[in-house]
Formats: sequence, structure tokens, C-alpha cells
Amino acid sequence: MEEESCTLGKMKLLSGIHSNALAYSMTTLGAGMMNSIFNFYYVKLFLNRYQISETAFHVAQVVFMIWNAINDPLFGYIQDTSRLECCARRQVSILYGAPLYGLAFLLPWFPWRHYEQGDWLCGLHLTVALCAFDGLLTFVLLAQCALFAESCSGHHGRLRLIKYNQVATLMASTSVLFCGLVSDNMEKFAYFQAFAVLIAALATACMCCTGKYSTSQYEQREIHAEDANLENSDGAFSSASVVSLTKQIMTEKNFLCFVTMNFFQVFHLAFYNNFMMIFADNLIPEDILSSSVRSIMYGAGFICPQCLVLLSHASLKKFGYYRIIMFSFYYEGVAAAVMCLLGQEHYYLLAFYVTTNMVIVQASFSLFNLPLADIIDADLIKHKRRLPLSSMVFGTNALFTKPAQSLAPMIVVKILNHYGYYNLNNVPSHPDIRSFLDLHDAMFYLVCLVPLCIAVLQILIWTPFSIQNSHLAAPQ
Repeated sequence: MEEESCTLGKMKLLSGIHSNALAYSMTTLGAGMMNSIFNFYYVKLFLNRYQISETAFHVAQVVFMIWNAINDPLFGYIQDTSRLECCARRQVSILYGAPLYGLAFLLPWFPWRHYEQGDWLCGLHLTVALCAFDGLLTFVLLAQCALFAESCSGHHGRLRLIKYNQVATLMASTSVLFCGLVSDNMEKFAYFQAFAVLIAALATACMCCTGKYSTSQYEQREIHAEDANLENSDGAFSSASVVSLTKQIMTEKNFLCFVTMNFFQVFHLAFYNNFMMIFADNLIPEDILSSSVRSIMYGAGFICPQCLVLLSHASLKKFGYYRIIMFSFYYEGVAAAVMCLLGQEHYYLLAFYVTTNMVIVQASFSLFNLPLADIIDADLIKHKRRLPLSSMVFGTNALFTKPAQSLAPMIVVKILNHYGYYNLNNVPSHPDIRSFLDLHDAMFYLVCLVPLCIAVLQILIWTPFSIQNSHLAAPQ
């Protein structure tokens, strides 16, 4: 039975709560609170408040893009092959990494000195903040992603983890809403800094719960065998090079389809996370949407995706993740085309479109662990492995998708500055909106054409993915 494979040892169901799923989701809660705030505010902080130069911003993003791509397969290989307990055991990786992850989250919000316009130290600050935060994020979340694949081997058990995960993400996503309300969308910067410290402390405590209380079926089945063979055998798994293992993973058609589609999803998500506030502030007049309403709108972009995934739980069981994800691509493309035809003067409709599209993108992205887990299962069977290459599959996926997190802000900032955003940002008084019609047109077409083009590409790429009916497999 699936319940036996997912219930490691004598797993207890306390008051209807699956304790291992609850422990697993605590890292999602902690990381989600920090990631939402970090991704939503850091671009505006460095562009508007710290007044970083365009050159320094691009240099920081290039360095970040390189590090972002390298650290995922590197940490994945280390976690799958290392004999050090802090790396080899998923729970211990989370337990040790959580405090450092929390500290890295705080780096951007405290300037290293009073920055002048174009200060070189501001560029270094952004580079260090991005690389440190992503390095610790990768170390902790790779271990959690591996737990997702290794805690349950069946579709229905993984749907349960998704359900708990979405409840945790729903709770975590309120951090953007409350942060916006407490700090008046970062206008009260001291309040913003205090809120960030509180979030870092809460997030660290949540992730430590996963480190202490979560379990893995492979860990319990193999730990004694591993201890017995540790000193006497290197094992084929640990001696295989990262190049050969990565090659085995990358030669799978389903993995290539997924990782290419996921690259555009990460780009799309970074596009909304980094620029939704900037686009809304410039395209929608203040007399149409007040500051408090905007805070609610921004918060909805992070809260509603989790509600949508929870509500679609029955549909996921019936239709499977493949069809749900494909439907989201069609919706994004049609919505973008309709908005582009209607024009930017429909402010309320524009606000609704931007918010709902962000919700759909984030909601579908929340399901991506399901196809990756199926790819891990297929790799385990095909290569007759004793243990799954969970961290390496997630890490190799990140090798090709994480650069999109840097490319999105680099490309968009370049386009916006070409149309005068840098000048708008540095005008001391509030300029007449009519002076920036070209900038507003550029912003509007970015909001419409980027989602439309990405949706078309994703539909073409996702169609050949062949693991379409894992939801129909009998529970194991």
C-alpha cells in the first residue's frame, strides 16, 4: 500500500495531520516567507532607494547568473555522494543550513554605508547579497526537494505533500501583504527592516523543524547498509563522476522537455516578482488604486496561487499535472492577447490581468515537483540505481533554469532604461505622466507580449512530454 511506503516506520497521524508531511512543509513555510519578500523588493530597493547604476546592476546579475547556475548541480552532486552527515542526510542539511539562510536573507536590507548615486559599493553589495542568498537557498531547498521525491513513491502520496506544501506556501505568501502594510510598500524603511528581521527569525525556526522531525524512506531502508559498507567500499554511486551522472540525466527526452519549459517559467515568474510593483505603480494612477489597495493586490499575487492549487486538488487527481499545466499556458496566452488588444487605458482590467496572470504562473510552477519526481522515478528504474539521484536531478534542472532569474531583470531593466526609466527614477519631483508616454507604452507591451510569447513557446515544448498519466497508476 502507498500508505506504508510513505509512512516511514511508525508514522503517526495526529488529529488527522500527517506528521511527516507537516514537518516537510515547514521548510516551505520558512523559505517562502523569505523568498517572497526578497524577490519582490530587492530590485526596487537597489534601483530606487540605493540608486545603483545600470552597469553595476548588470554586472551583479551576470555574476549571480553564473553562480546561480553552478551551485545547483554542485550542491546536488555533493548531497547525493558526500559521506559528511551535514551534506548526505537531507534533514541535517536543512538543520545546519537554515540559520545561515536566514542571515543571508537580511543582507540586502541593510546598506553598507550611505550610498551616493552610482556608488560602486552598492554594486558589490548587490552581488554579495544575491550570491549568498541563492547559495544558502540552494543548499537548503535542494535537500527539501530530494525529500519530496524520497518521502513518497506514489502519485497520491506526493499530492498529499503538495497539499501540505501549498497550505504552508499560502501562509508564507502573506509575508508580502503584511510587509507592504507595515512598511507602506517600503516607504517606512525602518519598519521594513524590523519586519525583515522578524521574518528571518521565524523562517529559521520553521526550517529547523523539518531538520529535526522529517523522515525519508530511503534513509531508513539504507542507513544500516550504508554504515556497514562505508569503510569497505566506495560504491559505484559515489565513485561516478558528476559529468557522467549529469549526462545520463540530460539524455532523457522528458527531462529535456521539462527543463526547457521550466526555463521560460522561471523567466516568467522572475518577470512578475521583480517588476509587478514597478509596472503597477507606473501604469495605474494613484487615484485609481490607493496604496493600501495596491498592497492587497501585491499580496494577492502571492497568496492566491496557493489557494488555487489547493482548490484544484481534485482536478489534479482526475486529470493529472500534465493537463493542468498545459491549460495554464493556454490561459496565459489568451489573457495576454486580449489585454494587448484592449489597451492600457482599462486600469481596473489591467490590474486584474497582471494579478491573475501572476497567480496562474505561480500556481502552475508550484506543481513542477510532480513531473521532476516522476523523472527521478524513471531514472531510478532505467539505470537500476540503488538510491535515486534526487538532488542531482533537481540540481541539473536548476543548472539550466536558474539563469532565467538573472536574465529577466537584466533584459527588462535594459529596455526600461532605454525608454527613460532611469531618468524617471532620478527626477526629484513627481513628473507629469504625459512626459513618459513612450515608457508607459513599453511597460504595457512588456506586460502583454512577454507572457504571450512565453505561453506559445511553452505549449510547443511541453506537448512532447510523455509522462502524462502517472495519476492513473495504481497506488504503490
